[in-house]
Amino acid sequence: MYQTFMGGLAGLPLAKHGKSRAVNAENPYGEKGKGGMAESVLGPSRKGAPCIKGLIPGSVTTLAEIEGTGVIQHIWITVTDHTDKDYYVLRDLVLRMYWDEEQEPSVETPLGDFFCCGFGRGCIVNSLPVAVNPTRGMNCYFPMPFKKKAKITIENQHECEVPAFFYQVDYCLTEEMPEDITYFHAQWRRERMTEKQKDYVILDNVKGKGHYVGTYLALTALERYWWGEGEIKFYLDGDHDYPTICGTGTEDYFGGAWSFAGQIDGRTVENTYNTPFMGYPYYSHHDEGIHNLYHNDDILPQRGFYRWHIMDPVLFEEDLRITIQQIGTCHKGNFERQDDLASVAYWYQCEPHIPFAPLLKKEDRWPR
Repeated sequence: MYQTFMGGLAGLPLAKHGKSRAVNAENPYGEKGKGGMAESVLGPSRKGAPCIKGLIPGSVTTLAEIEGTGVIQHIWITVTDHTDKDYYVLRDLVLRMYWDEEQEPSVETPLGDFFCCGFGRGCIVNSLPVAVNPTRGMNCYFPMPFKKKAKITIENQHECEVPAFFYQVDYCLTEEMPEDITYFHAQWRRERMTEKQKDYVILDNVKGKGHYVGTYLALTALERYWWGEGEIKFYLDGDHDYPTICGTGTEDYFGGAWSFAGQIDGRTVENTYNTPFMGYPYYSHHDEGIHNLYHNDDILPQRGFYRWHIMDPVLFEEDLRITIQQIGTCHKGNFERQDDLASVAYWYQCEPHIPFAPLLKKEDRWPR
């Protein structure tokens, strides 16, 4: 059974045991021998249902409902960018996942942010568990095991109908699952303006045994000067006033250094990057959205980062809380600042989990 979780080149020669299946619009229940049966003008089994047509406003659509024991191995999603008000679609579509008939989701996040595309915009992401390819081809490789059932839904909170939603969920059904398996979780949060001298909370209220595996951070700078001196803190198993793990700065946590700075034509600029476990894939300091009717170059700087704890998962036995400071620096030294932060926390834990706080309403999720 453990071979199901042995990915990578080294494990390829080992015999695999299970049944490969996939759910998409061409085979919505993942049934054996039932793919590509939708009628097509080209004839039988000729691309009759490549997507879900029409996610109407307010609708909750089940993308996959899998009965049995197994593990989701890959998810691919893309969504049309041809709505009247496309700019907010990636924040207005809410992705949720449920394991083993639980009533509260273990994953709840805007679609774009889950795939490291914050601010309602797509970007290229080239990492090990998450890859976003041209154009907005969003892929996730986090293994997601289940013992009885897996359910994935998408809710359209956008004001317009989304005319086409494409997806595929690849999974393997097995006879059994290890007793000590943990379940995949992801939660989105945002503070439109952080409080001075009060750390932004990436994750809290996690109880039980598990391990933390990743952070996505979408930061809109609201003040001048360098913004990234804030340290990330991991409060583990009863830590209260002080954490067990305290980082040394924001760019340090995301694997960069010295403000990501380089020189181009005599100007100091930030360098973006994508690597397997950490990256800075998105930086925008001008408005590219369709709502910028007068082409004003007045948008606040927006930056997106990811950090995967795959080689260095953060283990906890009883509880977990994660925060990050908002501290900047300038010619006068370090200073407390206020910015707009959104984040997705990714972790595995034993069930049951404590239900998440209600997701912010869509207007409070929209980018500035």
